[in-house]
Amino acid sequence: MVDRRGRIGLVPARFGDDILGGAEIVLREMATGLQARGWDVEILTTCARDHHTWENVYPAGVTHEGGLSVRRFEAVWDTRGPERSELEAAVMAGSPLPVEQQQRWMNLGMRVPSLYHYLLEHAQEYRGLIFAPYPFWPSFACSQVAPEKSVLWTCLHDEPYAYLELFRPVFEGVAGLWFQSDPEHDLAHRIHPRLAPHRTVGCGVDVPESYDVEGFRAAYGIEGRFVLYAGRREGAKGWDELLNGFAAAVRSRDLPLQLVTMGGGPVEPPADIADRVVDVGFLPDHWRDAAFAAADAYVQPSRYEAFSRTIMEAWLAGTPVIGNAGSAVVKDHIEKSGAGLVYDDDYELEECLAFVADEPAAAAALAAPGSDYVLRQYRWPAVLDRLEDCLEDWLPPVKDATPALAGEALL
Repeated sequence: MVDRRGRIGLVPARFGDDILGGAEIVLREMATGLQARGWDVEILTTCARDHHTWENVYPAGVTHEGGLSVRRFEAVWDTRGPERSELEAAVMAGSPLPVEQQQRWMNLGMRVPSLYHYLLEHAQEYRGLIFAPYPFWPSFACSQVAPEKSVLWTCLHDEPYAYLELFRPVFEGVAGLWFQSDPEHDLAHRIHPRLAPHRTVGCGVDVPESYDVEGFRAAYGIEGRFVLYAGRREGAKGWDELLNGFAAAVRSRDLPLQLVTMGGGPVEPPADIADRVVDVGFLPDHWRDAAFAAADAYVQPSRYEAFSRTIMEAWLAGTPVIGNAGSAVVKDHIEKSGAGLVYDDDYELEECLAFVADEPAAAAALAAPGSDYVLRQYRWPAVLDRLEDCLEDWLPPVKDATPALAGEALL
């Protein structure tokens, strides 16, 4: 008989097998893992797929997907005029804004009023509610409905949003905070003088059974040596900077490397190196794993990382990492593992790429400690143990939670 440890709701802003996003993928795997351990898990999320448009694509209501119960609510984004853009520009510039203006900035963006009202009436039926990431309206607003049973998977970056006063109740007043890395934990302490109970729990990573490198190359027509980028192709992830830096290195040294990229978003390389940039789009898991193993190096150009699972996937595949030193998290992983190189500017990126191109054996040897680093700390069973310890410490006892009603309809 299943050990019912209580009903918990996981609240990502988006959810679905076709959604690419680190926090969303992690929460899906977390939900599956906790349910397998006896927790009664439900996903509470929006009907949106795209985090730029927030268009409602999925139907509202309750579905069952991948063994999980998913309850969706319509997203609302009905004020997209110049005021929102002006406030966004002020926030990103770090301009001082009174908290009333911060609240207006938040509420002119994507909101989910029906989720908020649902929790007003039904929060008592859950032992706990887990929110992520911190900047989205569901985490900001809905975590305050029942803060004594709300846990935040913070996904905190050193970015202008993090310093807004309106997030103080979220970081200081909920039942608990989960951090994925020591730099993320340290950043939270620098910003908030009185944090809620918190622990650094890491992040779970699945370990592939095998890597079909030749199958991947044949399936996608990849010949020759390449470095890899995986993730969203957008400015906040450093994609444009990586393209420009790679182009400069190729022009300067005529490196025998391609740049293979998988993920979503426009690629748009400079015309003179377009033949060196290969977009393979979204990959099934087994080809994604093989791409990491086939690469000469994985490049992580993002400054805004709370953990970076792609770095771990590269190390499990035996591939060295070239990481942006502007991310304290990326730099910390590379320094602790000794399995990669960091760069501060395009010149240093060029030197890293040249090392990989000119010294392939040394680059491969550099990656060797990476796998042990990941396996020691970030396998899902160990991470789930840490998550469960927190939930048992922070949440009300299971007897205080009301069991879910089977077939409950969406209000």
